[in-house]
Formats: sequence, structure tokens, C-alpha cells
Amino acid sequence: MRKSYLFGALAVAAVAIAAISCTEQKQEPQGLVIEKQGVFSSGGRVTEAIPGEYDPTQNWLDPERKGTTTHVDHANTMYQIPAGGSGTPMVFLHGYGQTRTGWQSTPDGREGWSDLFLKKGYSVFLVDQPRRGAAGATEQIVNDPGDVANGKFKVGEQAWYTHFRIGRVAPERYEGSQFPEGDEALEEFFCQMTPNTGNYDEPLFGKTLSAVLKDVQTITGKKSIYVTHSQGGRVGWATDTENMAAIIAVEPGFGPEVGSDTYKKFVAAKVPMLFLFGDYIENGPDDIQSTGFWKMVLQQCRDFAKQYNADGGDATVIYLPEKQIHGNSHFMFQEKNNDVIADLVGEWLKEHNL
Repeated sequence: MRKSYLFGALAVAAVAIAAISCTEQKQEPQGLVIEKQGVFSSGGRVTEAIPGEYDPTQNWLDPERKGTTTHVDHANTMYQIPAGGSGTPMVFLHGYGQTRTGWQSTPDGREGWSDLFLKKGYSVFLVDQPRRGAAGATEQIVNDPGDVANGKFKVGEQAWYTHFRIGRVAPERYEGSQFPEGDEALEEFFCQMTPNTGNYDEPLFGKTLSAVLKDVQTITGKKSIYVTHSQGGRVGWATDTENMAAIIAVEPGFGPEVGSDTYKKFVAAKVPMLFLFGDYIENGPDDIQSTGFWKMVLQQCRDFAKQYNADGGDATVIYLPEKQIHGNSHFMFQEKNNDVIADLVGEWLKEHNL
């Protein structure tokens, strides 16, 4: 597929972020200088031409669009490479109902993980998976009851709020919650939710993300630290390991099944893995079905890591309360202590020379 690399301003001085001088009484904020940035598409395909001859005099006014094609099912990636950093790439993949927006900021307007890791010297690549966000082009528009019912976007913000362990019923938060408080932050969080434009196709998404990692290797000359969240974790396991330096799985839907072809793929590649889980799992409300689900996922990932390590791999599962880090939901990278958790990830990366 034809690639389209759109580079932003490359002059270092022209893209310094937050480098405005402060008064003498205030400490000057830490600047973030971007050496290179851009947007590109990976993977996907071109549809067969609609039967008939294309008429340039009618072009888009032709309701049948005869002779035309469409690029579909690709991923869209926005990236930034910081000046003076290691340049080691981190590829961030969102979860269900989300786009790359979730990595860029927080509901209350603080720095997201993209900026925090740029300041640690990593290059950041933020992906919208196929059929989502900026990569929404697909041949058959979804009619999946999980997203669309009777032609309308299926509502359910309150259900996700409970399932994501922010609180029992919105806008109530669990005691000690790190989720930003206030109506404005909650409104901003809910506005991030985005439907699929096409059906969920894990093998296709894995193939497309494999193309993303290959393109990142072409741009940087390095394998990627692959950061996945929730449903993105499932796509992560379906991604080829060839250009993968490590996986950071933030509350993935599950880990690879021990003994499966996917499991063997990662053992053979010796990809180091870090799993992160927030609070309100082992201590979650027993009468909420989601509590049992998250307990099952946490235990499955622990069992996976134990066997993975026994088979020569390198996997660590961190349940944040065991690190005395409390109050985090499924969206720990957007919460009030997201910098603390980013530092935890940074320490693990340093231990693995990444």
C-alpha cells in the first residue's frame, strides 16, 4: 500500500513546547523540544473498482461512483521524536471505544503519557487502529450490536464507567479514587468514547499493527516498545514480534494462552513484558459482575507470566496496590498519579536497557 508521510515543522526552535519564559518569581517550566513529527498510514488495502467507467466530468456527483476505488482498513499513526533523547520508539495502541486521544492528555487537562515519555527521551507513536478514529475508512459500515443498534450509536457510558472501575455509579467515585474529580473532567472523559466504523477483526488489526511496527522501524531504525491498553492488548498478542522490543500491557483483556501458537511466538522471540493492573480488583464490590471478570484477567496474566518465565521468557505483573499505589481504575494513564505510574514503567524499561 502507498504510504503517505506528512512531516511537520522540523526546525528544533520552531517546535519547542512550553518553553515560554516565566517571571523571575516563578520557576521556568520544563521545555519539550520536538526534532521531527508527522503522520502516516500503514497496512490496509484498496477496494475493487466499482463496475463501469469513471466519468471525470461527473466525479463525485455520480451517485454510483463508477470506476472508483477506496483505501480502507489501514492504521493511522501520529508521531513525535524528541531532540536529545534516545529515540527509542514507543508505539501506543488504545483500547475499545478509544482513540489515541487517551494517551495525549487527561480529562482534567494535565500531561498525558505521550508527553511524559517524550520528556524521558522516547519517541512516541500514537496509533488509531483500523475502523476507529482517524483510520475509520472501511468497506462495510458496522451493524454490530456492540456499537450500533437500529442505525444509532448504542449508548452506555454509565455501564462502561462501572466496568472500568472508576466508581459504582457515575459520577460517584470509589473511595481514594485517582480519577480526576468534577463534572468537567467526567464530561471530557465520556467525550473520548468513539464507536467502531466496522466490525472488530483481530487478525486484520494484528496484521495492520505489524505493518505499523515495521514502518516505525524504517523511520527510527529501532524495534518498538509496544504499549497496549485493554482491547488493544488482544491486538498486541496478534501482532508480529519481528519489530517488537517489549510489550507494556495496561490491563489487557487477557494474556496469551499458555501452549498456544501465540504463546510460542512470544517465547521464541523472548519479548520482555510488563503487565499493569489498577485498584478495585481484589478489593472490588462482590455484587458487581465486572469485579469477577477483572479478578479472572489478573489471575490469568499472573499464571501466564509464571509459565512464560519458566519457559525462558521475561514477564512481570504489577498489581499497583501491592506497590502501595492505590485508587487507580482501568484508565491509570489518565488519572491524577499518571506520572507516578509512568515513572514505574520508566524504571522497568531502564532495567531492560530500553
